[in-house]
Amino acid sequence: MAAIDELKKVRLEKLKKLRQAEINPYPAEVDRKDVISKARKKDGENVAVAGRIMSLRGHGKIIFCDLLDATGKIQIVFKKDLIGEKEFKLLDLLDIGDFLWVLGKVEKTSAGEISVFSQNLKILTKTLRPLPDKWHGFKDIEERYRQRYVDLIINPQVREIFETRSKVISFLRNYLDKDGFLEVETPVLQPVYGGASAKPFVTHHNTLDLDMYLRISDELYLKRLIVGGIEKVYELSKDFRNEGIDHQHNPEFTMLEFYWAYADYHNLMSYSEKMLSSLVKDIKDSFKLTYEDKQYDFTPPWPRISYREIVLKYTGIDIDIADDDQKLIKEINRKKLNFNLSGLIGFGAILDELYKKFVRHNLSGPLFLVDRPTAFVTLAKRLPDDPRKTASFQLIVAGKELINAYNELNDPVDQAMRFTESEKLAGKGQLVHEAYDEDYIRALEYGMPPTAGWGMGIDRLISVLTDKHNIKDVILFPTLKPEFPLSEKENKRKK
Repeated sequence: MAAIDELKKVRLEKLKKLRQAEINPYPAEVDRKDVISKARKKDGENVAVAGRIMSLRGHGKIIFCDLLDATGKIQIVFKKDLIGEKEFKLLDLLDIGDFLWVLGKVEKTSAGEISVFSQNLKILTKTLRPLPDKWHGFKDIEERYRQRYVDLIINPQVREIFETRSKVISFLRNYLDKDGFLEVETPVLQPVYGGASAKPFVTHHNTLDLDMYLRISDELYLKRLIVGGIEKVYELSKDFRNEGIDHQHNPEFTMLEFYWAYADYHNLMSYSEKMLSSLVKDIKDSFKLTYEDKQYDFTPPWPRISYREIVLKYTGIDIDIADDDQKLIKEINRKKLNFNLSGLIGFGAILDELYKKFVRHNLSGPLFLVDRPTAFVTLAKRLPDDPRKTASFQLIVAGKELINAYNELNDPVDQAMRFTESEKLAGKGQLVHEAYDEDYIRALEYGMPPTAGWGMGIDRLISVLTDKHNIKDVILFPTLKPEFPLSEKENKRKK
C-alpha cells in the first residue's frame, strides 16, 4: 500500500503541474475521427485516434508509446522536431494508464511497425493509480473479480468472455423473437415470492409499510400472462436467491424463462435441442465444445433418461418402491450410503440430496433427465399414468443442470393443495418451500390452457461455452464480501 501511495503522490504532483500550465486534465470534448483498428489500415494518411497509454519508452528527442482502444493497439511516435518543444515537454507529465488523443500520419517505422507519427496531442484523462504489472501484480482471483475494471484492462481474454456472453444473449432473444415469443418485464419486487423452492431476499416498502421479496423466479407472473391470452411469452432477467455462494451459485443470477401455450414438455425437448445446438454452432462454429478438458457433442438428438432409471443406476435404490421419506431413509441406511440427512425434511428434499451427492456428477450429457418426482416440482403437472412423477425434464451438461422445464400445472384445486403441502413442510422445519399465492390460484381459476414452461440459467450456460469452472468468471461483478467497512452513517441506517 505504501508503494501505491507514493506513486499516487507523484501522479498528483503531475496533475497539479498540468493545471498550473492551464491544461485541463479531464476535457469533455474529443475529436476522435478514427478507431485504432481502422487507423492501422490508413498508411500514409492523417488520423486522429484516442485511447489508453499501455507503455511509454524512449529518451532524448524521441518517445514511443502504445495506445489502446476497444478495437486494438497502435504505436505512437513522438518526435520533438515534429510536435514542438512545448508539446514534447507535456510527455514528462504522462504516465502509463493515462488517456490521450493523438493527431498524426500513419507510417511504418524502420523496424516495420505500423505507427502514428504524432503532430499534435491532448491529454484526455490523467490517472492517479498505476496499473498493476500484468504478470506479477494482478493474479489474485478475488482481486480480479472485485476490480473487474482493471481485470478487463490487464487480461484481454476476460473481455472475450463477456463479448461471448453478449452474443449468446442476443442469439437467444432473436431465436425466441423469430418464433413469435413476446418479451415482457415482470415485477422484481413481489408481495409473495414463488416459482421455485428457494430462500428469498426480504426488503421493506416504507410507504406501504409492507415487507416485499426480490423475485426468485419469473414463473408465476409469466403464467398469469398465459391466462391473459399471450400464448408465447418470455423474460430474460435477474433473479435473486438468498442462499450459498460457490463456484456454481451467485445470489444474483440471470435467467431466461419462456412459456408456450398448447405445447408440452416433449415439444420443449425438441425445441431445446434445436435452439442450443444452433447456439453452440454459432458460437463455436461446430456442434462440439471442450469444457474442463472433456469434449461435449451437441449434435441432436440427445439421450432421454428417466429420473428413476438414473437414481437406480448409481444408488441401487428404486424410487418406485422407496416412494416416501421413511422408505427412502430405510433404503439409504440399508445400502450404507454415507451422507448427512440432518435438516432434510420430506421425500423430495432427501431424494434431491441423494441425487446431488451420488448421481449428478456422473452425468456428462447433453442429456434430458425426464419425469422427475412430484415432490420436487410444486408447479408441474403430474404424469397421467403415475401421479408420483411429473411431466418434466432437466437438461444436464457436464454434471450441471442448465434447463428445468415441465408441463405447467393448470388445475387450480391440485395447485392449491400442493402449495398447502409445501407450506406444511415449512412448518416442520424445511428451510425452502413454495409459498401459497392466492392471486395465482385465482388466475388459474379463470383458466390457463395446456402450457409448457422452460427456464435456463444463463451464467451456467456461459461457463460451459467459455470453459470456465467458476461462475464468477462469467459474471462481470459477482457478489463478494465488501472490501471496505461500512461508514458509521451506513451502520446506523442498517441497524
